[in-house]
Order: sequence, then structure tokens, then C-alpha cells
Amino acid sequence: MIVRKTETRLEEKPQMRGGVGTASLYHYTAGDPTRRLRFLAEINLPPGASIGYHQHCGETEYFYFREGAGLVNDNGSEYPVGPGDLLITGGGASHGVRNTGDKALVFGAIIITD
Repeated sequence: MIVRKTETRLEEKPQMRGGVGTASLYHYTAGDPTRRLRFLAEINLPPGASIGYHQHCGETEYFYFREGAGLVNDNGSEYPVGPGDLLITGGGASHGVRNTGDKALVFGAIIITD
């Protein structure tokens, strides 16, 4: 099965998870037959926008950064991120991300339940 970006559902999410600005989410699917895939989307954060710091219990979230520059709060420590970087958060850990560049921060987000 192929899902084209033109077939995705766009959601504009102001102050996502308590963050700043509006995130654009392109939802590729609402789940899978195994029911372990909870979320699959491309997220675009404009310059200065963020996703607030939040926890993941009973699931693991993966952010694969494709474009732009950002700063990730990974369980209390901050790290710069850019194209090709992967953030993995699960097991009760927390994270947040902020666009620190002058272009959109674009990344894939996948949440798998434990």
C-alpha cells in the first residue's frame, strides 16, 4: 500500500503540548492492524515554534529530522538537532523540541505502543 502526501490529513495544532506557535501535522495513518502504531505523521514547525515538553509512558516516539535546525530537550538535557538525526523517547522519558533556525523544522514522528 502506498499513501501519497496528497492523501494525508492536514491538522494545524496551535501550542502543541504547551509549545509556542502552530505545528502543521500531515497524518499518514490513524493506526495499523496490529494496533501498535498509534501515530504516524510529518510535522512542520515554523521558525520559533515548539512542541512542549511532555512524557511518553507505555509507548515510544521516534522523531526523524529531515530539514531545518532545532533544539531538543531530551529528558532534561538539551541537544541541537538537524537533518539525519533521530530522537527516541519512551519508557517514561520526556521530550520537547523547538525550531531554532530561520526555515521550517521538518521531521517524521512515529509513536508505537508497548
